Amino acid sequence: MTVLQLSEANIIGTVIAFILGLFLIPLVITFSEKQGLMDKPDARKIHSHPIPRLGGAAIWACSMLSFLALIILSYYPHRSLLSGLLLGSSLMFLLGLVDDVYGLSAKFKFTLQISIATIVFCLGVKITSVFIPFAGLIELHPIVSYILTIGWITGISNAVNFIDGVDGLAGSVITISSVTLGLMAVALVPSDAVSSLIAFILAGSMLGFLTYNFHPAKIFMGDSGALFGGFLLATLSIMYSMKTADIKMYLPLIILAVPIIDITFSSLRRILKGTSPFVADAEHIHHKLLNFGLSQNKAVLVLVVFSIIMGWLATYIAASDTTKYFLYAVIISTVMIILNTHAKIVDNGEEALKTEEYKNKDTN
Repeated sequence: MTVLQLSEANIIGTVIAFILGLFLIPLVITFSEKQGLMDKPDARKIHSHPIPRLGGAAIWACSMLSFLALIILSYYPHRSLLSGLLLGSSLMFLLGLVDDVYGLSAKFKFTLQISIATIVFCLGVKITSVFIPFAGLIELHPIVSYILTIGWITGISNAVNFIDGVDGLAGSVITISSVTLGLMAVALVPSDAVSSLIAFILAGSMLGFLTYNFHPAKIFMGDSGALFGGFLLATLSIMYSMKTADIKMYLPLIILAVPIIDITFSSLRRILKGTSPFVADAEHIHHKLLNFGLSQNKAVLVLVVFSIIMGWLATYIAASDTTKYFLYAVIISTVMIILNTHAKIVDNGEEALKTEEYKNKDTN
């Protein structure tokens, strides 16, 4: 049995990122409102008035500043492949940020995503082998390795972006998935200090963001936040799979079940309709739940509970003694969110006023 012990760096990193989020996100909200960088309602979206869309900038800043703080505190993880994670995620964030501000075509964004994933592949973050039951571990040809790696990174990055359509959903899924991957990285023998630290920092940043993002949301993460979080989940899961040589290398499929299921059915649906899989629509899983009559909060709760169950299952399969730590993390995260509800609660009268003002302005 593996004895799991969370390092000081992981705990400190999570706390720093969370606290930074509580302070930075209000500043981003104010900046976005002054600069007019707002996500406006349309036929595909479900919010009723403009909402700041640069939450990803705060999430990225919290993550990087937390990592810098740990370096200053001498918690730097001297391991390889770190540059691929930090550089790649930052480039993906910048791509999303440009899209949030100026708007980019889907094909152009996808081309740049492939380029970023290629850089990361060249820096060593790659799928080099797969486990086949009854055949063992099979080493992949470099071309096959490249195709699988690029497909996984771009696929998961966009899958997380796809589910960012309901207040609190994408942030919750990223938080649960990053905590799960962080615990599994710690449970590896030897443990993966780089992956676990970045995963917990990402979780802390997302927790800070979520206090402002649950319905009714004060800010959206935008493409910058979704692509940043999705990229890190994709690369962290590759890092985990690189260090396993059995069926456990497929556990990321369970951990990321919600975004994987959504992007799979969304892409198939669009292809069968004869449209591009990159064209956005209002038929994702969360839209289906809303159409069934669920409120935004209930729809998010259904998918979050499913994600928690998948995370629990993955930690149990990886190393059964990590399960209690996973449950502790879920409980602590929930308490942290509840204790900061004042940061996300918007007075109903104020919300109604904003909606009415926007409608009047739009008609005039």
